[in-house]
Amino acid sequence: MKNRVRELRNDAELSQADLGDALGVSRQTVNSIEKGRYLPSLPLAFAIARYFDLAVEDIFEPEG
Repeated sequence: MKNRVRELRNDAELSQADLGDALGVSRQTVNSIEKGRYLPSLPLAFAIARYFDLAVEDIFEPEG
């Protein structure tokens, strides 16, 4: 699954640790999501979307 988390985080001038703290997850989790190695749970995906004031589908999209 492709996502825009890194782009949105960089635009907001946040570190991975800052975003992780805001979402209640580790920096490593944010890193794994950005690299596409970890698919966030539905509640976490909604939390990310809420944080950036976007719809989930504006951040996450299936590949292919």
